[in-house]
Parts: sequence; C-alpha cells; structure tokens
Amino acid sequence: MTDNRFLIDDSGSQATDPVDEAVRLHDLATTARQERRHDDAERLARQALAILESASGSNHPDVANVLLCLAGVHMDRADYFVAEPLYRRAVGILEQVLEPSDDPDLQRLWMQALGSLGNLYRVMGRYREAEPLLKQAVAIAERTFGREHCEVAGALNELGVLYKYTAEFAKASRLYRRALAITEGALGPDDPQIATILHNMGGLEHARGRFAQGEPFARRSVAIREKALGVDHPEVAADAAALAAILEARGKREEAEAIYRRALSTFERAYGPGHYEVAITLNNLATLEASNGHLADAECLYMRALAIKERLLGPDHPDVAMTLNNLGGLVQKQKRTAEAEALYRRALALFERALDPTHPKIATCLANYAGLLRDSNRIAEARALEARARRTARRKRPRRSVHET
Repeated sequence: MTDNRFLIDDSGSQATDPVDEAVRLHDLATTARQERRHDDAERLARQALAILESASGSNHPDVANVLLCLAGVHMDRADYFVAEPLYRRAVGILEQVLEPSDDPDLQRLWMQALGSLGNLYRVMGRYREAEPLLKQAVAIAERTFGREHCEVAGALNELGVLYKYTAEFAKASRLYRRALAITEGALGPDDPQIATILHNMGGLEHARGRFAQGEPFARRSVAIREKALGVDHPEVAADAAALAAILEARGKREEAEAIYRRALSTFERAYGPGHYEVAITLNNLATLEASNGHLADAECLYMRALAIKERLLGPDHPDVAMTLNNLGGLVQKQKRTAEAEALYRRALALFERALDPTHPKIATCLANYAGLLRDSNRIAEARALEARARRTARRKRPRRSVHET
C-alpha cells in the first residue's frame, strides 16, 4: 500500500490551497482504504486526483501518488482490469520524471509503483511482464536505501512470490530468507511484516510438497498476525487458510476444514462473496470435501470458485486452470468421462500457455489426464501423456489436486 505524503511543488514553494485540499482528501482516502471502506476511499481519491490534475498538471508525481492509492482500492476489491491502467499511468509518469532524481521519497514512490504493477501482473498470470518490474523495484530499493533496509526486504518478498508461482523455488527461498533476516533485524520477531514473509515461506514449502517444513512457518505467521490484528481480521484469515492447505496435505483434515470454513466466513463478510480470496478458499475447501467423499458438495464449491475466477481474471488465467483440473478429477470420480476430459484438456492448454514447460502444475494435469485415458482403455494415448509428465515433473509424484497458498 502506498502511503507517501504529497510532495511540495517543483519550485519548492508552499503548496497552494487546492493542493492542501488534495492532500487532505488523499489522507482520508488512505484511512478509508485501511478501514476497508472502499467506496469512500475511491470517491475521496478521485476527488484528490481531479484537484491535482487541475492544479499541478496530469504528469506530476503527486498525481502518480493518488493514482497508486486509487489503483490499490481496486486491487483490494479484486477489480484487476480496472486497476491495471491506473498503475500503468502512475509508472509512466514516474518513469518520465524520476530516474535522474536522487530524492529518496521520489525513489520510494517509483519503487512502489513498479512493485504494485508487477504484483498486479503476477496476480493476472502475466509472469513474464511482472519479473522485470519487480526486479527493478529491488534494484531501486537497494540503490536508494542500502541492502539491509526494510524497503529492500519488501521488494525481495514480492519478487519471491513471483518465483513461487513460476516454480523457481530455489530463487524464491533465497529471497524470502534474505527478506526475513532483514526484517527481523530491523523490526524484531513479532512485527506483522514478519508474518507476511512467513506466510509466503509456508506457501513455498507447500508448493514444493514439503508440508512438514511448511507448517511451522504457517503457524508462526498466524500467531503473529492474530496478536497484531485480532482473530477476525481478513489478513489473519488469509494466513490461516494457507495453514489449512498445509494441514490438509499432512492429513489433519478436521483442523483444516474448521479453518477453511472460518476463513471463508471472514472473507465473505469483509470482501463480499465474489472476491478472489473467497475463490481460493472455495477451491481448497472443495478439494478437502472431495477427499472426504462429499462429491456433490465439492462440485458446488468448485463451480463457485470457477465462476469467481473467470469473472475476475478472465477465462484464460492459470488460476482458472487450477480449478478446472480439480473439477476434472471430481467428475472423473463420478464416471463423467467426457466432461472430465474436456476439463483436463482446457486446463492443460491454459497451463501450457501461461507457464514454463517444466512447471509442476503441467505435470500434475498431464498425469491426471493420462489416468483418465487409462481408465478409458486408451492406453497408447495415456502412455504418451505419462511420458510427457515424467519429462515435465520436478517431483516424483505430482498431486492430483492443486491447492492455492
């Protein structure tokens, strides 16, 4: 979240009255966003933006600052396609005026703009576009603040998240551990920023299939965030839901289910029923229900998750493919072979379009599709897919369902 104060104008003189009003409105918008009053935050940010564009011009850094606030409101709502042009405009403004500047506040603003757009591209599955932006944000942070500053830790953490999604696990681990060391050294072991990094470290171990190693990170993340924010906060729910995915993988299903359902209730209450966090939790709860033999309930949950993802992310996103793969496995259990094959084929096409050819999710989907073909006595086709899965897989036995952490 961008929290920079507005800058004085280029002459160094005191800001005019309209700019003072824009500052006041921006501060109110920032507070409203922190309190999750998103309608108020959007209205206030748009008012500030209109004043600044009139008073300072459309390409002033202060305009970029308000654009970041406004885009962040839309990110909170999961309105990603609305947020994108706002972030892009902010980055474009700052690229024009900031690169030669050695002002740390300006450099911080530029770094935050690049990181925000990079994170948006990562959420949208546009990983190749995200990486250079996030790497540039790290470089700016290191150059401006030094290699051991918390700004650097934040940028490292965000780049690490991207590498988890692209299955570059060793890179992600190095970045997370460096970010953790910097943040613990600066803020102590119980700061909420530590919880964010630990959440991601647990998610990384889950993605690697190293569930026992991931559980302590996830549990510590929940404990730190609960102490800071209280048990009913949606950020606590996000940490808890990530822990639940690990617990389910370790066979602790009852504990996992209770956490999923509590997190789902929190997300729906805080964000509404159509938010991305709701979709993630629905996907993972459906997988647990399917493993418990509750196939009808699981199918309803998967269908809800799929509808939310397609609306928020578009029909060609790799996160859509995750739920398509899982739904394929569910209908395969019900002997709905033609439906399962169509789901696997669509999921595989989406994964292959978005991910590196060696990504574990591709191996998972190939293995699942091959199993369906074997069940249908299409042995030659199954063997061909199994061979592709073996060439693709980074772990020996890909899991049938794909969780999200």
